[in-house]
Amino acid sequence: MIRLPRLDEHSPDHFPDPHTALIEPNGLLAFGGDLSPLRLITAYAQGIFPWYNEGEPILWWSPDPRCVFRTDHLQPNRSLRRALKGVAWQITIDRAFRQVMAACAAPRVDQAGTWISPAMIAAYGILHDMGYAHSVEVWEQDRLVGGIYGVSLGRLFCGESMFSISSGGSKLALCALAALLREWDFPLIDAQVSNPHLLGLGAEEIPRSLFLRDVARLSTASFPQDRWRNLPSISAQRILDGHPFTQ
Repeated sequence: MIRLPRLDEHSPDHFPDPHTALIEPNGLLAFGGDLSPLRLITAYAQGIFPWYNEGEPILWWSPDPRCVFRTDHLQPNRSLRRALKGVAWQITIDRAFRQVMAACAAPRVDQAGTWISPAMIAAYGILHDMGYAHSVEVWEQDRLVGGIYGVSLGRLFCGESMFSISSGGSKLALCALAALLREWDFPLIDAQVSNPHLLGLGAEEIPRSLFLRDVARLSTASFPQDRWRNLPSISAQRILDGHPFTQ
């Protein structure tokens, strides 16, 4: 019987080596600890993330293989451009972070519950206030119809969740995020664990060892976090037509 390491509540900057995570369930590394900013930032900088259901101990993961999007490959496909042709949607950055998280946590037809608990929303809200967590919002006038959020360290972006209220909203948010990150030389978006939906959007699986090597390089790369502030609102058509986000 394998004993899972328990995190020391007094050492928020210490995790087991992610290479030692369990094979089954894939990537389970440790349990316990808290969702303090230091612990979360330390985790993401080592390719580790929390994922657990409300009422359970906090579980920490580093799966093998890892699911990622390549920002230079992620473009609106023909079906998305056709489906959203002529929409008057607008895209913003960091205008409604907590609203995006709440929408991602809302009940879905194909899910019995959500792992985005009130504690997670509070913890990532603090990261957002500190400049480490960001959101992309898609608006139809004043109505939020899609979005995505995640954590940014250096030139690494770790996607957490996305949602759609109107068809194509999450896909457009993802493509807009990729367009922005391409301009800033972020080569990938961490998508954590693959599923058919993510793979259908263009994600790929890579060995954990390769991902952790990328994390070590990208999370420590120099990048001014204030570049996320006060980005302009842009039209959905700009992204659908393949234009840069800010240029």
